[in-house]
Amino acid sequence: MKDKTLAKDKDKLLTMGSFYGWPMGLWFMIFFVAPLIIIFVYSFLKKGTYGGVEWKLSFKAYKQMCKPEYGLIVLRTLKITILSTIFTILVSIPSAYAMARSKHQTLFLFLVIIPFWTNSLIRIFAWMSILNNDGILNQVLMSLHLTKEYVPFLYNTKAVILVSVYMYIPYAILPIFTAVDRFDFSLLEAARDLGATKPQSMFKVLIPGIKSGIISALIFTFIPIFGAYTVPLLVGGKDSYMLGNIIVDQVQKTRNWPLAAAFSMVITIISVAGIAWITRSTSQEAKLKTKNTKEENYVGGTN
Repeated sequence: MKDKTLAKDKDKLLTMGSFYGWPMGLWFMIFFVAPLIIIFVYSFLKKGTYGGVEWKLSFKAYKQMCKPEYGLIVLRTLKITILSTIFTILVSIPSAYAMARSKHQTLFLFLVIIPFWTNSLIRIFAWMSILNNDGILNQVLMSLHLTKEYVPFLYNTKAVILVSVYMYIPYAILPIFTAVDRFDFSLLEAARDLGATKPQSMFKVLIPGIKSGIISALIFTFIPIFGAYTVPLLVGGKDSYMLGNIIVDQVQKTRNWPLAAAFSMVITIISVAGIAWITRSTSQEAKLKTKNTKEENYVGGTN
């Protein structure tokens, strides 16, 4: 009787969940799935004479993507994205660790979240005022007599990487902080008791233990930087032209919508692959933890 009641309650909860979940599903279909289908279809159509598309099947957009000049831009985009992601993770791991071990977690979380309250363009313009030839950084260097002329900090690849790291550090710190906060620090003490040095215990115990947070941070930084447009446009130069810039130029200047759609599909595929990777990694880790917990309970029960 009790089992039947539990089954009915479970079915009732599932029905209620389906009822309350359909608005989110409708929103997802209208604002994500439908535009994605349109972009996919446009990538296989012919370019219109005056912009737009002609409803004729064509693979020209994907053939154009194979041109050497576009290949160089893709490689450049990957280079900037990978370097920016690496630097972001290297800064985020110790920052998240310090936050998790601090008594002032709330304050530090507040400081990390503050940038989300500010428009991204305002933050980019702030960096431009710092890195410009007559900006704060150059003025400080010249006042200290460390340089006699302006140093070109702006409009190059280094500026794009620096500003990208700044823009996406909060997206990396938060998932890593969550993973570190849940980590069992007694494992580090056990590793030290067994003779491991502090760096060894960090790299062999802590890093694998917060792997899910690091993977999430990688995805949350790599994907948006890979498709970035405003950062390379405002602080980059000719040597930092990226995929996002190609898409906008193909839509607004050359009016080649199929090519823009094809490049958009590349970014979308990479994004979906990244999300699938993080989902699989987290699910495997959850299954492993469940298995280990069951084994520990079984051993404890037999004893």
